[in-house]
Amino acid sequence: MRKTFVTLVAGACLAVPAGALADDDATNAPPNASQSCKQLRATMGEGAFKAAYGTNKNKSNAFGKCVSKMSKAQQDDQTGADKDCKTEQQANPANFATKYGTNNNGNNAYGKCVSLKSKEADEKRTDATVSAAKQCKAERKANPAAFKARYGTNKNKANAFGKCVSAKAKAQQDATPPQA
Repeated sequence: MRKTFVTLVAGACLAVPAGALADDDATNAPPNASQSCKQLRATMGEGAFKAAYGTNKNKSNAFGKCVSKMSKAQQDDQTGADKDCKTEQQANPANFATKYGTNNNGNNAYGKCVSLKSKEADEKRTDATVSAAKQCKAERKANPAAFKARYGTNKNKANAFGKCVSAKAKAQQDATPPQA
């Protein structure tokens, strides 16, 4: 018991300096999928969020479905950012290090570039989803029957709101040019 306590305390003491010495700025990192879904739920409202992401009868699985979808999207963002940063770095290494590097020699430029581009893509997706949800809410309110008929794809057309949000958000993201 005593050895375990000493080991835990020593381990904790060793872990603190390593974290304190970290160069990476946590505010520059893109949010994880759970954080993105919490932000979406807060911005869209609980009802719209559940309607957009929930797939079971009472839409109680909305958060899990959102996290799953966001995880995949964020992996795609990371892959795209990785490719974009490699291309940009190869085109002009000195300018790249100056533009993205935050330490003395610019050695951290590549990681900062990928993080920045991933975060921008996540913010763009979140903004598009929130905007789409607002548009779909207004459209559904104007004519609920026509809304269900237009967007619903399952037997009782209960998935209409989610399908509407998905289609409108994708259209908005595709229409917005990438930031350089």
